[in-house]
Amino acid sequence: MILLSSGIVVMAVTAIVFWASLPRGGELHRFVDTEYEPYIGVAFTSAIALGLTMVLAGAINLLGTS
Repeated sequence: MILLSSGIVVMAVTAIVFWASLPRGGELHRFVDTEYEPYIGVAFTSAIALGLTMVLAGAINLLGTS
């Protein structure tokens, strides 16, 4: 149950941070056109993969204990 809950929290935090990083008001995020830009994409992708893996592992764990 903790694994499933943690995965949901990771996915929610990733979604919030991604939404906050989107351009608004004609301004881009401060990491655009810098050397850190590719790493931000990798960080978002890995956070989504981590959260999804945790959710699936938690769901499988819950199904296996019944």
